[in-house]
Amino acid sequence: MCLRRRSGYRPPDLIHAQIYTGPIPAERGGELAMGGGRSETSALSGTGGGRGVTTTQNSQRPNACCFCWCCCCSCSCLTVRNEEERRRRRRRKRISQDTKMDAIPNCEACTKPSVEEIRLWSQSFEKLMRNPAGRNVFREFLRTEYSEENMLFWLACEDLKQEINKSAVEEKARSIYEDYISILSPKEVSLDAWVREVINRKMQEPTPHTFEDAQLQIYTLMHRDSYPRFLSSNIYKSLTHGGSRTSSES
Repeated sequence: MCLRRRSGYRPPDLIHAQIYTGPIPAERGGELAMGGGRSETSALSGTGGGRGVTTTQNSQRPNACCFCWCCCCSCSCLTVRNEEERRRRRRRKRISQDTKMDAIPNCEACTKPSVEEIRLWSQSFEKLMRNPAGRNVFREFLRTEYSEENMLFWLACEDLKQEINKSAVEEKARSIYEDYISILSPKEVSLDAWVREVINRKMQEPTPHTFEDAQLQIYTLMHRDSYPRFLSSNIYKSLTHGGSRTSSES
């Protein structure tokens, strides 16, 4: 029986002879019987030539290029709105552990809104945000959606813009960064990567306008994402219906 050689390997018993006529060991005989007289390499490949192992390994290897392309494509399709929704779901899971939010005052000091003011809130988001009572009601709605930090961040930026003392500006800017920009904060707001880069550069020398780009992005997010749902919410509808009844009674 002739034994095929492995590529690059010559068994010691075949150094001086190509044909082995002695007894076949039991374990070797079993392998030859199963393989039909083929070598280990041929039995693995099914075709001989020592290429079977390589073919098996390649068939199990994932297509790295295709996988990377899909990941890059998926990442490029992410939007701030989607990130906001994921962050909102995470907030629901850990809201019981968020004790810092409870220490924040519930509302700004303001007078009770009139019926006309309440109606104006539905005309534009700008009119709602200009009115202290409107901001309080909208903030109450955001709390039900676990996104109250968007309004808190916007208000903190407005307060920073009014500050003229340099040391106070640096202190407030550092506090805003730790509360709303840091990824370690439970009140982190959703921002694009380039906005975060701008903030990180500006934080080297903070000014009252350090968070201007971030504030505009959060304002736009509240306008496009939260404001439409606010107008159809029970919170706003109860105010409009209550105002209508009060007006008719008077």
